Amino acid sequence: MIFRAQAEAGLHEALRRSPVVLIVGARQVGKTTLARTVVPRGGENYFDLEDPVDLARLSEPMLALASLRGVVVIDEVQRHPDLFPVLRVLADREGRPATFLVLGSASPEALRQSSESLAGRVEVLELQGLGAADLDDGIDRVWLRGGYPRAVLADSDADATRWLRSYIRTLATRDLREFGLSLPAATVERFLMLVAHHQANLWNAATVARALKIGESTVRRYLDGLTDAMLVRQLQPWHANEGKRLVRRPKVFYRDTGLLHALWGVSTREALMKHFGIGASWESYVIDEILRRSPDARHYFWRTSNGAELDLVLEEPSGRRIGFEIKRADAPRITPSVRAALDDPQLKLDRAAVVYPGSTRYRLADRLEVVPLSDLLHATTIGR
Repeated sequence: MIFRAQAEAGLHEALRRSPVVLIVGARQVGKTTLARTVVPRGGENYFDLEDPVDLARLSEPMLALASLRGVVVIDEVQRHPDLFPVLRVLADREGRPATFLVLGSASPEALRQSSESLAGRVEVLELQGLGAADLDDGIDRVWLRGGYPRAVLADSDADATRWLRSYIRTLATRDLREFGLSLPAATVERFLMLVAHHQANLWNAATVARALKIGESTVRRYLDGLTDAMLVRQLQPWHANEGKRLVRRPKVFYRDTGLLHALWGVSTREALMKHFGIGASWESYVIDEILRRSPDARHYFWRTSNGAELDLVLEEPSGRRIGFEIKRADAPRITPSVRAALDDPQLKLDRAAVVYPGSTRYRLADRLEVVPLSDLLHATTIGR
């Protein structure tokens, strides 16, 4: 097991501060493993809502939870959203006899309506898969296999691929039904593959709807389901007010490149190097690593009607904007798109970076430099 020192330290701090801590993340990303560092599974203070015995124990939740002391773990809370009002009452008790660590395989947005009763009482932490900085040979391994612990730590690429394919089958046959994907499993798996072929591209609901012979509104709802399940990221276009020259559709990304590659049928580095989607895969991987280090920044892509495009724009809480062009090239040069972004009077970038897999950092122009991905991995924050 990889020791996630930063995640564990953040969890302990959150438990100290708040009566309820909600950890969200995709299935199999490591939420339960992290929770077990606080409360061992199997004790009276641990409830797994996928376990019929624990569900029975919570048939009268107030009675079951009120007498417990210390940290109480409730895993897969999205299966039992009516627990949130009960947790509100328990969180307000004088002296705080118990702290509740709640785990959910749904995004904060998906859980927001259910957890509204906990406003002011809950702290939300997002747990992602393992990143390149967590492993000695991180960049190539995490890019190929993704960050799910059982894939990235597998003994071989073949074992990683076997696990990822099994994970996809479980998503299609069971897990995604919770998020509204109620089609037959084979059709859900085909939908997952169609999304994979949109990787790092504008979403075209009409094309997918025709392929599946379902309505566009259903396709959009299913994409939102994948987003709620924290499998897909929808990167929205940046716009100043109602900037009419910018596109409206999001770009879609599987958040885990290992999952993406399994859907593509790619299982080795050699196959990835030859795949037509290598550029989209690299862009997705780099964006994920950047966003790990910018949790409080808003993130967009930028594109004009004339075709100029920037892969990622971060808008920090201070209002500062940083643009990123992501290239898989030996010696990137300034492109017309980057020049257009730097000169755009509405976008008003404070600086921009071209991120590449090399090892040399160099300046291209005023406010623009080429930055190795390895430099970003060792930064505690982006843009410094």
